[in-house]
Amino acid sequence: MALSYTDLTKGVLFIMDGAPYEVVDMHFLRMQQRKAVVQTRIRNLITGKLLDRNFQASDSFEEAEVERKTAVFIYESKGEYWFHEEGNPKNRFSLDGEVMGAQGRFLKPNIKVTTIVFQGKVIQVEIPVKMEFKVTEAPPAIKGNTAQGGNKQVTIEGGAKINVPLFVNEGDLIRINTQTGEYVERV
Repeated sequence: MALSYTDLTKGVLFIMDGAPYEVVDMHFLRMQQRKAVVQTRIRNLITGKLLDRNFQASDSFEEAEVERKTAVFIYESKGEYWFHEEGNPKNRFSLDGEVMGAQGRFLKPNIKVTTIVFQGKVIQVEIPVKMEFKVTEAPPAIKGNTAQGGNKQVTIEGGAKINVPLFVNEGDLIRINTQTGEYVERV
């Protein structure tokens, strides 16, 4: 299906220069005596790079046909993340650490993820927004530094380090927002 420049609203997937892109942000810009332009911020779904682009009425695009499938994370080894298709453990595939990005540090074995498949190839993995982790290492809160409700850095299962309030201790179960990498609450 062909898309015009007015169809490039937030969340729309389209193909530009042979690669799939997602519209992250858009707004119309109309200057005096000129044609309207759509200013967009788009993300390349394969590389993850963000671009700022302006499109005009003469531009047209092909809608990106992507498929979403559920997969299960198995393990990570040397920067490669291994998954298998849900319900079919024999059908395995791996993704490079660059594709996974920062959210790779929050993957735990047997966690279900959503894969985005473009032209038969998995190009992106979406992990749950909020996940629970056990704190494996936490420095003790030192008496006197709690007046301002400060933060400290702890290590969670999987090895990721995040900032949490001082009252979080080793062995606690905490909920984390995997998109921002921030502490949400103690469970």
